[in-house]
Amino acid sequence: MKIAFIGLGNMGGGMAANLVKAGHEVRAFDLSEAAVAAAREHGCAIFASAAEACDGVDAVVTMLPNGAIVKAVYTNDVIGKAPAGAVLLDCSTIDVATAREVISLAKAAGYDMVDAPVSGGIAAANAGTLTFMVGGTDSAFKRSESILQAMGKAVIHAGAAGNGQAAKICNNMLLGIHMIGTCEAFAMAQKLGLDPQTFYDISSVSSGQNWSMTSYCPVPGVGPTTPADNNYQGGFATALMLKDLKLAMEAAASSGASTPLGKHAQELYEAFSAENGGLDFSAIIKTL
Repeated sequence: MKIAFIGLGNMGGGMAANLVKAGHEVRAFDLSEAAVAAAREHGCAIFASAAEACDGVDAVVTMLPNGAIVKAVYTNDVIGKAPAGAVLLDCSTIDVATAREVISLAKAAGYDMVDAPVSGGIAAANAGTLTFMVGGTDSAFKRSESILQAMGKAVIHAGAAGNGQAAKICNNMLLGIHMIGTCEAFAMAQKLGLDPQTFYDISSVSSGQNWSMTSYCPVPGVGPTTPADNNYQGGFATALMLKDLKLAMEAAASSGASTPLGKHAQELYEAFSAENGGLDFSAIIKTL
């Protein structure tokens, strides 16, 4: 299959490389020269513009920073430039309203399109073990499924257009909340005289167990290797967690959902991100 891939950053670069590994012909574009060079090394064909990359393809995959850029790229460079029969897949994490708007524009122009944000981070993008949460019609999902499977371990249809984004921001709001709670518990345990490893051994098999503790422990030297063991470098940047929490709060406001813990998590990450946006989000334990 001939696939245009637009957006070759930390996540997109690995995703595009895995499409090449799966035997697809990948036509790539990014504004970053370094990202383009890396994609070329991984076997992607490089084009001077997004519109040129979309010429004659069977599918278009985008991985872009925000909703405004997603809308601009699809409006200016994808819709009307990619063949009418191409399936469009936006894997960016953006607001639900923009996702639905762009899919509506694509549908009006005769395209099948899905929103398919990811969970798993840079390591999973490189390893091809991402989880995709997919919104769109049944037919659009079926057409996109094999492409997504080449980049991930799980591809889940969340429902109608925009529901992939809804699932992603709800999931990451929960992640932000329980990471803060996990950090608070470890910090308090230490102040009460409990050894972190001992507390981990107890809580990881008790009712307080959660993913932030057993898979992504914020304390160095405890549990599986995590960014905490690398001075909180790598992983999922605090600035990206803050972005997702802001999207969640926007969605909560527009839908009338009550999310007091989500709001407080956003406030805490906002304060921490001011000087620590590049650190992994688990580094918020430093504030405790």
